[in-house]
Amino acid sequence: MHDHLYPDPDDELARMRRELAPQQLDAFRAFSRQVFAEGALDRRTKQLIAVAVAHVTQCPYCIRNHTEAALQAGASGQQVMEAVWVASEMRAGAAYAHSLLALDTIRKSTAGDAA
Repeated sequence: MHDHLYPDPDDELARMRRELAPQQLDAFRAFSRQVFAEGALDRRTKQLIAVAVAHVTQCPYCIRNHTEAALQAGASGQQVMEAVWVASEMRAGAAYAHSLLALDTIRKSTAGDAA
């Protein structure tokens, strides 16, 4: 029994996922293979994008798997860390950009106070 929030993947969990929704699992795997196949973007670039997105979505499984895949595709540790920093900036930038919603609400809420 694990005391972790995220269980370690194991054969039983893999079997359960496969048995409970086999068609969806097959479709997801086919989709994933297609998405990460060589195309206009090379595999290394796609995996670096996945590392960045995984940090924004905060999926620990994705972070580990896509970091490993990026390294296997030829990415350096420095490239992986730069991808993480890009994700960090985008996440912070989104909060900064969305501050306009709060500011607009303040402006509208206090518009009557100025009169």
